[in-house]
Amino acid sequence: MAIAKAERLMNLALCLLGTRRPLSKRELRESVEAYLEAGSDDSFNRMFERDKDDLRELGLVIETVESLDGEIGYLARRDSNRLPPITLDAEEAAALGLAAKVWQQARLAGAASGALQKLRAAGLPEDVDPYEAHGALEPRIPVHEAAFEPLMLACRDRRPVVFDYRKANAAQPESRHVEPWALECWRGHWYLAGFDRDRGAERVFRLSRITGKVRSRGARFTAPVPDVVTVRETVASWAGESADRSALIRLRAGAGYPLRAKATGVRELGDGWDELEIPYGHGLDAWLVEFGPDVVVLEPAELRADVVDRLRAVAKG
Repeated sequence: MAIAKAERLMNLALCLLGTRRPLSKRELRESVEAYLEAGSDDSFNRMFERDKDDLRELGLVIETVESLDGEIGYLARRDSNRLPPITLDAEEAAALGLAAKVWQQARLAGAASGALQKLRAAGLPEDVDPYEAHGALEPRIPVHEAAFEPLMLACRDRRPVVFDYRKANAAQPESRHVEPWALECWRGHWYLAGFDRDRGAERVFRLSRITGKVRSRGARFTAPVPDVVTVRETVASWAGESADRSALIRLRAGAGYPLRAKATGVRELGDGWDELEIPYGHGLDAWLVEFGPDVVVLEPAELRADVVDRLRAVAKG
């Protein structure tokens, strides 16, 4: 289901569940933002009828009530739309308990604690320890970047944002205007995927490179939000995980063990240096810079130039 439609259905359902009296089409149109943008009355009527049918297919009980003056109204009574009692076995309850304990940050700890209390009330046995049930595993999703919370809220509320971003090969940050789509953690780092208005294309940003505050903008999104946002695949590609070529480097003996682990060939050169052939993909230059003077790029020439540019940027910073 498209994200825009899902949001529209949710807003309609909340209106129908939150009212104490039947609401007319006119009142619902004025209450759901997406309906205000529907254009003509015919367009709105078709959209509303489809949405009403979709909610009923999802299990929402919607009543149609005719008033004394003949106007048709709609509502979804809460007592007709209550979920049945939740029953959890020990394994299910332990799994949900683990999920609730993942978040460790202060602003999220309250919600996680409340969720655990509700799980206990819903049937999480008091004598079941989620850690014991899953081999003493204690999962965590670390969030140290100040940008995480405002970006999470902006993704949820679909609010464009502005922030200063420093690329790995840049000495100074630059302002980026982004329509945020999704946040995802990959190999210990958080990334934001969204539409970069200045570049007119999808971009992925590493949160640790965002400097200063994230500022929200009241304008609406200008680009469609994809149904599936492939953050990890994009970052993996940029990090050289999908390498399609080989690079030749000199590596100081006894150094750069992560590079040696990826090498497809190693040759001793003497004088304390080895020659390595390693897979080459987008992002390899940023990785090689981390090894400083222990690495010298031999070929290809464009990779050597990229590494030199990054080193110069670091020296200027």
